[in-house]
Amino acid sequence: MSRLREKYDAEIKSAMTEKFGYKNVMQIPKLEKIVINMGVGEARENAKVLDSAIKDLETIAGQKAVVTRARKSVANFKLREGMPIGCKVTLRGEKMYEFLDRLVNLALPRVRDFRGINPNGFDGRGNYALGIKEQLIFPEIEYDKVDKVRGMDIIFVTTANTDEEARELLTLFGMPYSK
Repeated sequence: MSRLREKYDAEIKSAMTEKFGYKNVMQIPKLEKIVINMGVGEARENAKVLDSAIKDLETIAGQKAVVTRARKSVANFKLREGMPIGCKVTLRGEKMYEFLDRLVNLALPRVRDFRGINPNGFDGRGNYALGIKEQLIFPEIEYDKVDKVRGMDIIFVTTANTDEEARELLTLFGMPYSK
């Protein structure tokens, strides 16, 4: 079992119950899944770009990536319905906790001029979205083998009902929010 999972079971549940006064164990918010999405706009001209993005995402997540396709045709973007435009990975269970641990302790401190992540990335329903400008902050990615610097979106889906509960949960997991 991962270190963060043990920390959640041991410390975080009791801290959340103490702060919010839950009467039932099932009320305590938990991390449900982490979705990592990489939009690759250049994929419509060059299919090899998408392949390298998928390879990077699979290396970071440690799990197979799924190709995302355009839902609608947009003439201004020269985009047709069904064209591959990105890739995503949904992490749950042990892989999710292991990824969160790597993100907080290894990747985020490697960001240039890092002062913490934006505390306003909550959606009103207890989910948090975080944008990363380059995949190079992850130690698994070798700098020499990268063809292009790409960003990604990381979404933390929790069972929390409010943003305050979700913020507290992620803070207890070690998320470094800026002041």
